[in-house]
Amino acid sequence: MRLILLGPPGAGKGTQAARLVDQYGIPQLSTGDMLRAAVAAGTPVGQKAKAVMDSGGLVSDEIVIGIIADRISEPDASKGFILDGFPRTVAQAVALDTMLRERGVSLNAVVELRVDQSKLVDRIMRRAAEAKAAGQPVRKDDDPEVFKTRLEAYNRDTAVVAPYYAKRGQLTVIDGMQPVDDVTAALAKALG
Repeated sequence: MRLILLGPPGAGKGTQAARLVDQYGIPQLSTGDMLRAAVAAGTPVGQKAKAVMDSGGLVSDEIVIGIIADRISEPDASKGFILDGFPRTVAQAVALDTMLRERGVSLNAVVELRVDQSKLVDRIMRRAAEAKAAGQPVRKDDDPEVFKTRLEAYNRDTAVVAPYYAKRGQLTVIDGMQPVDDVTAALAKALG
């Protein structure tokens, strides 16, 4: 199963991806997680990405595509993967198509979790409060002002990716404002 989960920050992609990992036994490839790991490790890519991520911006296509190309070549991704947070631009979507075609594989599904963006800030503030209450660190990008910058960047740059896949007949839209378990059930139905 090779799947892309689309939707704005806070739509629930990470939550649903974690459930799909358990169901299909394939890795969730979150560009955000991979970039945060590179930042924490102080790698050259991480150093390049840190300033951009701290301000809520998006790192360059070149950096992200390189990370994805390396990651989908790893053994645990041979049976499939869930892309969460990639592609973020049409250029990245085209690069992914090329990458997969060169490997002789294709996507099985592209799912967009559609949400009411006016309610996302509340959802993110709740996520930050829950992390804090559980004694976990609060993600820098869960700061309400940084989140608003991320949402603006999504609307400016990434919202065009769903129509790209829709034109190709590959997009399934699921209401991401439903309760988590209902989103999971809709996703299971969509993936057949």
